[in-house]
Amino acid sequence: MTISDTPAPATGATEPDAEAFAAAWEEWHRDKDARLAAEHGFLAITGLHWLTEEAQRLPDAPGLWSTGPDGVTVELGEGEELVVDGAAVRGRYAFGAIPERGGVDAVWGDAVIEVARRGGHDIVRPRHPGHPLRVAFAGTPAYAPAPRWAVTGRYVPFDAPRPTTVGASVEGLQHVYDAPGSISFRLDGRDLELIAFNGYTPGGFTVLFTDETSGVTTYAANRSLRVDAPGPDGEVLLDFNRAANLPCAYTDFATCPLPPAENRLPVAVEAGERIPHEREPAAS
Repeated sequence: MTISDTPAPATGATEPDAEAFAAAWEEWHRDKDARLAAEHGFLAITGLHWLTEEAQRLPDAPGLWSTGPDGVTVELGEGEELVVDGAAVRGRYAFGAIPERGGVDAVWGDAVIEVARRGGHDIVRPRHPGHPLRVAFAGTPAYAPAPRWAVTGRYVPFDAPRPTTVGASVEGLQHVYDAPGSISFRLDGRDLELIAFNGYTPGGFTVLFTDETSGVTTYAANRSLRVDAPGPDGEVLLDFNRAANLPCAYTDFATCPLPPAENRLPVAVEAGERIPHEREPAAS
């Protein structure tokens, strides 16, 4: 969840101009899809490989890969080379211990070999620009933007951040995030609340949620909403028009977190991104 969004419209009492509102949303959606389908974006991933102490050769990356107490190691064969931090490496190379949700990119020809740690496990995810999923990508379906889905909420911090364990799109994997507080709001005549995780802008939040459209018109497992830092009185804007799919909506090679149980909204949020074309046969 590192894709940055175009800033949401500022919180305010005035109704946004419909044309400007739609144009800002179109720009956000176009930029989001462009990052997803970038040369080495998530749609370029060709495999999700779980490393063990036993060295293994991968079908889409050079060398023999393993992990242990000192971290990830690759043994490159004769004629094999990776470029790490701008330097060519050959033979045995130790990536060292990688922090949770961290990663290192190694270049191999026109591919990038991502070495990362997710849910306490070291993984390798090669990213090849010619992967058919990326080449055939035609954009993400979405509901037409409508100002009624941009609602004001109020952020209430917890006394202390709450470590929150959630599932993942990969069976058996778990993620742990600190939840700094919750956001209460009113939608379709109902008082609702969402647990917030720390975001990617100073003071901002990320909210993972499902709703009554999940598995029907939107991706079943999750959607993500970025929320800017609250005002002095805790006011925030929840623009559900920008409810975005995580990478697991497109590829089985992602390890995306699932929403906490509290974030299953009992309303149909008919806004934001819908089930990707890539998942439509499975959805039907």
